Amino acid sequence: MREKKILYKALSVLVVSLFISFPLFASATFRPFVETEQGTIVILSHTYQNGTDGTDFDFKNQGGQENLYPFQRFSIGATIGKRHRVWLTYQPLELITNVKFQEDVIVGEETFKAGDTMELTYSFPFYRLTYTYDLLGNQDNAILGVGLALQIRNASIKFNALTTTTGTPALFVSQNVGLVPALALYGEYRFPFGLTLSADIAGSYASSKFFNGADFDFTGSILDASLRAGYQMQEGWEIFGTARFFGGTAEGTSSFSNSSWTVSNEPYTKNNIAALTFSVGAGWSQ
Repeated sequence: MREKKILYKALSVLVVSLFISFPLFASATFRPFVETEQGTIVILSHTYQNGTDGTDFDFKNQGGQENLYPFQRFSIGATIGKRHRVWLTYQPLELITNVKFQEDVIVGEETFKAGDTMELTYSFPFYRLTYTYDLLGNQDNAILGVGLALQIRNASIKFNALTTTTGTPALFVSQNVGLVPALALYGEYRFPFGLTLSADIAGSYASSKFFNGADFDFTGSILDASLRAGYQMQEGWEIFGTARFFGGTAEGTSSFSNSSWTVSNEPYTKNNIAALTFSVGAGWSQ
């Protein structure tokens, strides 16, 4: 409950800030853009632990995440007054795998036995609002923007025993919403013959209770970095290909009281993931 209050307060401050700053851009040029991309995800590494006595579970080698998975990403935003770039990104992520456990696995207060057939769900989509200011505002073909990003992640992790060796159903569910601030960097260069090269980075590292408004310390990080090559077509359209690394780490012991039935009673959690994506997409800008 307290996590939600922190999230609501942060969103309220963000909305008010945007409303107050809107008159500053009212007379500036406004160039909207939209983008979508489709591709595949390669999981490089992924481990999860819930509870100090829990198993440090390897989702890739023990949980069946060694395959390729579909990837999607959507963005909408605008360039305002040439120097200001604001955009909202949505990236869904849901990995569902089936595996038979070859050894006992402890997750939270549940113990899954060797021989249990499992359905594992790792859902971690996010929404991210990013603002950058172009330091090269007088350059027609080049952009170097620095700024801030605010990411909302919507996590849901499930270990569901479809059949068990003991005959007793077993289910672990942990889900929550979190707010993650980050630094942002955006660079772009447009060649006269239509080729565009760009890079987009959002990242943060924190090891202090100050950054999440809670009363307990934690260690966490995110990194989302991409390289893109595109070709400008007629009427504002662009086609592009993107290679991206994204990942994150989180480790800490929460002191929040859990009133929700879908929040683990074990306060300690560790969740580390690293992945590559390769995608193609299309965008339109005014």
